[in-house]
Amino acid sequence: MPLTMYKLSVPAFTRGFSALGGLLDKAEAFASEKGMPLAELFEARLAPDMLPLAGQVQRASDTSKNAIGRLTKIETPRFPDDEQSFAELRERIAKTVAFLETVRPTDLEGSENREVTLNFPNLKVTFSGEDYLLRFVLPNFYFHVTTAYDILRHKGVPIGKADYIGGLG
Repeated sequence: MPLTMYKLSVPAFTRGFSALGGLLDKAEAFASEKGMPLAELFEARLAPDMLPLAGQVQRASDTSKNAIGRLTKIETPRFPDDEQSFAELRERIAKTVAFLETVRPTDLEGSENREVTLNFPNLKVTFSGEDYLLRFVLPNFYFHVTTAYDILRHKGVPIGKADYIGGLG
């Protein structure tokens, strides 16, 4: 079977969210075991100008669902960035995955040729759908999942590469 835009996106996103959920589980268990307030992990960041853990989960969610919206004619759900707990982050992940599970391979057929324009404050970039997915979406999605991992690891949560990659079976 050929490699498709669907295979490159939806399964990668859902797998990433599965790993991210597992990381949150381990973070909560760690905080409980150490008597650490969950807010210390929830609000943790690697540098002052970076988003905290919650922001990393929010951006991974936005990146994945907005990519589907830009590559298809599917209306994407909007979630306010107002999560205040690990339970709410898990709920956001679950809602994002539930949306992704509605996407069918046929929805993305031909999207590799669709024009996608992103408007940043000082830059406007136009991609083909394929370049948008490969050069912007996937690197951005993995940046935020990896940064969430890094924040938790930096705070002492006992996680490793296998937690990030997830099950290989």
